[in-house]
Amino acid sequence: MSRQTSKISVIIPTLNEEKNLPRLLTCLKKQTFQDFESIVSDAGSTDDTIKIAKQYGATIVKGGLPSVGRNAGAEESGVDFLFFLDADVKIPVTFLANAYREMTDNLYDLATCKFRIRSMLLLDRIFYWLINLVIGIVRKINPESFGACILVARTLFEKIGGFDETVILAEDCDFVKRASRYRPLQILKSTYFVMSTRRFVKEGRLRFFLKGMHIFFYRLFRGEIRTNVIEYEFANFDHKKDKKVGTPHESNGQRKG
Repeated sequence: MSRQTSKISVIIPTLNEEKNLPRLLTCLKKQTFQDFESIVSDAGSTDDTIKIAKQYGATIVKGGLPSVGRNAGAEESGVDFLFFLDADVKIPVTFLANAYREMTDNLYDLATCKFRIRSMLLLDRIFYWLINLVIGIVRKINPESFGACILVARTLFEKIGGFDETVILAEDCDFVKRASRYRPLQILKSTYFVMSTRRFVKEGRLRFFLKGMHIFFYRLFRGEIRTNVIEYEFANFDHKKDKKVGTPHESNGQRKG
């Protein structure tokens, strides 16, 4: 969409997402609300990610780790609402319309929404149901949200200086924590998004859970994660050899915050 008429920038950090990005971009193309622009912040993909993004009319900017890519996309954007989505999510055709309406009608500056998962396994469904429940219960005392879906007003984004590019893991939680000091995190009732379980499949469910607990307690007692104390891999879930992203100063396209 033309930047002059856009009301939302949908910002998508990518790294070798040729299998997942078309799904999300197709969802965006079918939206009932079309006053938006798509910005793909790419961290040096070696597959057809950039080619696909161009085919769908997205603006391409140089990214890096997710925090870097999101900031780069926001810098490129010229509109009032920034919707950060991960490349592997799906959204219903009314997602943008409902989210924009609920945020503007209620003067929300920071929001996410409940998610569903692409899995038929009962264990997966129970686990993610519990995550949704916990996020909703504790959001007033410990607001957190997955980077897969963070919706924020530009004024608030700029007020807190965007994502902290020195945080290499749980940067989404850090962003929401800092933003919620000024405006409360809201969980939208009018829409949802569908999350991939590819981390479950790759890492194994028990290992995924234990890593999540490690991250939670590390942040609780030692602060944000700025070193490789906990292993982190950015994308490349479908590749035999995974591309590991190191510390912020080693990552591709890293910008100083």
